[in-house]
Amino acid sequence: MPMYQDFSKYQDGEPQSPDTIEPGIIISDDTRRSERLPPGQSRTRKWPILHWKRVPQVDTADWTFFVRGEVESPIELRWDDFQSLPRVKVFSDFHCVTRWSRLGNTWEGVSVREIIRRVGVQSSARFVIAHGFDDGFTTNLPLDLFDQEDVLLADLHDGVPISADHGGPVRLVVPKLYAWKSAKWISGLAFSRDDQPGYWERNGYHARGNPWTQERHSW
Repeated sequence: MPMYQDFSKYQDGEPQSPDTIEPGIIISDDTRRSERLPPGQSRTRKWPILHWKRVPQVDTADWTFFVRGEVESPIELRWDDFQSLPRVKVFSDFHCVTRWSRLGNTWEGVSVREIIRRVGVQSSARFVIAHGFDDGFTTNLPLDLFDQEDVLLADLHDGVPISADHGGPVRLVVPKLYAWKSAKWISGLAFSRDDQPGYWERNGYHARGNPWTQERHSW
C-alpha cells in the first residue's frame, strides 16, 4: 500500500476560493465548506504521485473507452470520439486516503452525466465499476455517488494535459470521495446490478470512501 508522507509544510497561504472562479465552471459543493480539509488530512500545494503497480503508457492513438453493462446502448469511443463530446470544467478539492489534500483544482473533460445520457443507464443499475488500463485495475462506486454534476472524465488539470504519472491521458475524477475512487488511466465503465469490489476494496479499503466521515478502511 502507499506510504504516508507528511505534507503539512506546504500548507502556507489560502487556497483559491470558489467565489473567484469564472462563470461557466462547475463548482464542487465541498469547496464551499468553511473548513475544506476533511478530518485527518494535511494540505499540500504539490501533487504527490502514488501508484499501486506500473504506470501504463497509453498513446492517444491507441486509446479506447468502453461503456457497457446495464445500459440501453453500449458504446466504445476512440480518442477523436471522446474529444468531440461536449466538455465541462470542474473546480474541486482532491483528498487522498494517505492523508494529503490538494485544494483548488480545475479539471476539464467530459461529464459522466453526458456519458449516462448517451448510453441510457437501465433502472436495474445500482453500481458503476471503473476499469483502468493498469493490469485490470477496477474500483466500485454506488451509482448515486457517481451520477453527480462534479464527476467527470478528465484529460486536463489546471489547464495542462494530465501526465501518465497522474493517470493520463484520461482519468476519472470523483471529488467528493477519496482519490483512489478517481481511477487513473481509465479504460471503461461497467454499470452493474451488483456491487463488485475493486483492487483496493478487496485489500481492505472502504466500499464508498467518503473523506468527511473517514471511510478509509472496511474494518
